Amino acid sequence: MKPVHEYELVILGGGPAGMTASVYAARAGLKSIILESNITGGLVNSTYTVENFPSYKEIHGMELMQKMREHVDSLEVPVEEVCEVLSLDLAGQIKTIETEEAVYKAKAMILATGRKPIPLDVPTECDQTHFCAICDGAPYVDRHVLVVGGGNSAFDESLYMLKMGVGKITLIEIMDRFFAAKATQDDLLGRDNVTGHTCTRVKDLMLQDGVLKAALLENTASGEVFELPCDGIFVFLGQKPNNELFKNVVELSPQGYILAGPKDMSTNIPGVFGAGDINDKAYRQITTAVADGTIAALSAERYIRTVK
Repeated sequence: MKPVHEYELVILGGGPAGMTASVYAARAGLKSIILESNITGGLVNSTYTVENFPSYKEIHGMELMQKMREHVDSLEVPVEEVCEVLSLDLAGQIKTIETEEAVYKAKAMILATGRKPIPLDVPTECDQTHFCAICDGAPYVDRHVLVVGGGNSAFDESLYMLKMGVGKITLIEIMDRFFAAKATQDDLLGRDNVTGHTCTRVKDLMLQDGVLKAALLENTASGEVFELPCDGIFVFLGQKPNNELFKNVVELSPQGYILAGPKDMSTNIPGVFGAGDINDKAYRQITTAVADGTIAALSAERYIRTVK
């Protein structure tokens, strides 16, 4: 039998929205917990420089999230990291969450599961495929990496990897042009150790004894297929909503984002609130996630106080 833990509020997700919600819940006197599938901080951990968060002219994303986590810890909010949720039952007045280790019950829940990177669509998987230069770039000093994606993230992360000492970068984009800011494109593509290809996609990966040796690339305009020897691949194709646990229960937009009420972050299920990048909204920034977490926590507190 798994142990059963009872709370007033369970916060699913430990990014900026989830951690902010936990701060407001603690100050409201709620017994709450954060359940996080990875480590707290979410995608902000992979942001090299944050320049639009009030009170910091410039700060590393991971450092900002560490400071937010310190605030959570100072309020003695329990946090379960690397916590795999197996199932949710949101139907009744008491919400039930089952993980590999335990069962959690609460009167209310905040869904702050955020987004996750879109994976590379190839038949072969390998351990040398990454989604975060800050997290995984260090082993590729003086080596050759393939960067997939032509937007600002791909270019910014590539510039960061060059600063780390990555020896060579080949950047590919399936469309007929790159989409990053022109100044950033000029900076990156003007370097001798960087090559860019448009109208190009990864068809498959070539391994030797389980280790990446080359990527099989295809020119989508000509149909030409060629091998590119490389040591690692970094994929920056955008993100998709992390909604697998509740996509058949909570009302979502056609793109898979929670249709949360703009005034109170409520969902179609009483006692369940959405916050952060998982919500359907025009802008996804750290500051908007923090605002969502604030509203969701205050709304959850009001809901909990009215439930018998």
